[in-house]
Amino acid sequence: MKQILLRKGNVHIEEVPVPSIIEGCVLVEVKYSFISSGTELSSLTTSGESLLTKARKQPDKVKKVLEQLPIYGLTGMIDKIRRELDLGKPTGYSCSGIVKEVGKGIDDLKPGDMVACAGDAYHAEFVCVHRNLVVKIPENCSVQDASSVALGAIALQGVRRADNRIGETVTILGTGLIGLLTLQILKAAGCKVIAVDISDDKLNIARELGADFTINLTTEDLIFKVNTITRGWGSDSVIITASSGSSEVTNTAMEIVRKKGKVVVVGAVGMNLKRKPFYEKEADFLISCSYGPGRYDENYEILGNDYPYPYVRWTENRNMNEYLELIASKKIDLSKLPVQVFAFSEASKAFNALATDKKMIAAILRYGEIIIPRENYNFSRIVLTNRTFKKNKINTAIIGAGSFAISNHLPNLKKLSQYYSIGVVVDRNPYKAKEIARQFGAKYATTNINSVLNDKDIDLVIITTRHNQHAELVIASAKAGKSVFVEKPLAMNPDELKNIVNIIKEFNTPLMVGFNRRFSPFSKKIKEKISNRVNPLVINYRVNAGNIPLDHWTRGPQGGGRIIGEACHMFDLMNYFTSSKPIDVISRSIRNPTHYHFVKDNFSATISYEDGSFGNLIYTSFGSPKLQKEYIEIYCDGNVYIINDFLSLELYENSNKKIKSWKVEKGYLEELEEFAKSLLNKTEIPISLDEIIFATEISFIVDKQISDGLNLAPAL
Repeated sequence: MKQILLRKGNVHIEEVPVPSIIEGCVLVEVKYSFISSGTELSSLTTSGESLLTKARKQPDKVKKVLEQLPIYGLTGMIDKIRRELDLGKPTGYSCSGIVKEVGKGIDDLKPGDMVACAGDAYHAEFVCVHRNLVVKIPENCSVQDASSVALGAIALQGVRRADNRIGETVTILGTGLIGLLTLQILKAAGCKVIAVDISDDKLNIARELGADFTINLTTEDLIFKVNTITRGWGSDSVIITASSGSSEVTNTAMEIVRKKGKVVVVGAVGMNLKRKPFYEKEADFLISCSYGPGRYDENYEILGNDYPYPYVRWTENRNMNEYLELIASKKIDLSKLPVQVFAFSEASKAFNALATDKKMIAAILRYGEIIIPRENYNFSRIVLTNRTFKKNKINTAIIGAGSFAISNHLPNLKKLSQYYSIGVVVDRNPYKAKEIARQFGAKYATTNINSVLNDKDIDLVIITTRHNQHAELVIASAKAGKSVFVEKPLAMNPDELKNIVNIIKEFNTPLMVGFNRRFSPFSKKIKEKISNRVNPLVINYRVNAGNIPLDHWTRGPQGGGRIIGEACHMFDLMNYFTSSKPIDVISRSIRNPTHYHFVKDNFSATISYEDGSFGNLIYTSFGSPKLQKEYIEIYCDGNVYIINDFLSLELYENSNKKIKSWKVEKGYLEELEEFAKSLLNKTEIPISLDEIIFATEISFIVDKQISDGLNLAPAL
């Protein structure tokens, strides 16, 4: 299919795979998509800015880059930035079309339904959108008009935030697309509207749409005029739909709102506010968040958990639906707006017209004949090169082109090209699958995992998806006869682990879990030093994990929490050092935590081993980010070995020694190299299945002990 990408200041129409349907989503064949003059033109401009300009505008990202330098090194960091700049950015967030397929869990939509979509509603021939961002198009609402659904929901949510009553006076600052939609919604609600702008053309449209008063800022005194209209009281509310980097528009709004009134910010404006008018008027200053309640909430948008109707009357989905009802009932008329329709193939022309024609406020793309035949709409593979797979190398597919795979595994596979050949990149985002595949020289890109599983030329799959998908993908890959490398965790619960182990044994599948720390040169050095030890080990492992947001995906069902999702790394490394079977686990967590800090983010776990060794893990989110994350002490036979965040190794033996690295050495490259050698030479996998099971089971035990509250036993 064709999709629009913004890259280096230009609009590109590129061939990408058709998205595959997933649970909770709807696959839509797009008929129309809406281009907003604000957000999308800004994105186009930003895509063409130099790296220096981007750095000046986003100092927070520069800081993040500097923090990551020890992780990737200077060369690796430069490569990472170049890849991101070259990736291109999809654009579009409002479209309409026909349902082609519905995912598991959706029973209120069916193929053939006409729908409007927001969010991931890109400018593309097909889009896969989560259910709560899709609404049916009512009768008497044209499919073309429905493509404005996201913009309409934004306008409607701004009006809801103002909470105006019949007969109240509302001033709209900015009569672009959102402002003119806001005007029509307010008139439908029985409000008096003052429209304010610097363009007579837009103000003329505002009058035609029913504005009771219009004010041109360039020729009229705004404060005097508003006071005159409102008999000196000021506007009941002011809705800012303008876009400006200046704070002047925001402070002006506070000058013209009445005492105890409301100022609602919908557009992107400066927020350097003057205190005096706020204080004296005791006015409410409100932000309107996009389409409404649910926006940017993963539980709502991704997982599909709706808010209870009695408690959240107007969610983003219900706002979208109501906006279309307003169009259907003729209370919103898009025909009077300066919106021009372009063929999808004229996308570049459409963006250029929006940038140069000051009278235009938006454009609509019309989609004609689909390039891919209708009967093959699920065709989800794009071949990038005709090169053949090589039998003397491990032909590899990456499933999940997230930041970890892009920053670590894919570059390392390239470095290890004597062993690996990158064959396929799989990702649910079509543009990302294609672009990452292109950057790393893969043979093809796909959004459909079955393309890989059915490809007899693919020897190995590397799974880097979210955690809840690991078990299913490992089992499917093993059944397809592939070798498997899966990032931690291998499984989310004992039942998944049991099923995986049974399948791995049944199909004799080479399985590697990304327990990379044991492959660090520092870990290898210690292992060599303690190989002939006489006494048990004492291991103290501190993880200054840092806090993560309450709604971070790793906390939810996709991540499984930090014990199962990350601490399994630490358990495996302690198992590696002892080379002994774990026989006992005792866990403790903090008591009386605040809602901001979870018990499962702050715990200790002590593992006892068959040979008498024990390892103690302290994992906490309480620490300062200025302290390095991981610190490991190993006591053995009168010697001490210390790994400090995998940047240095201290050896306290007969003579003390310190080994430093110029970047973090966590073993990502080495684990792939060792795995490749075992596959090509048909030798034992670097981590035995028993070792993988031990580390995974320990994480389950610790998680359960803390969940069951065993740490809350009364103190003696």
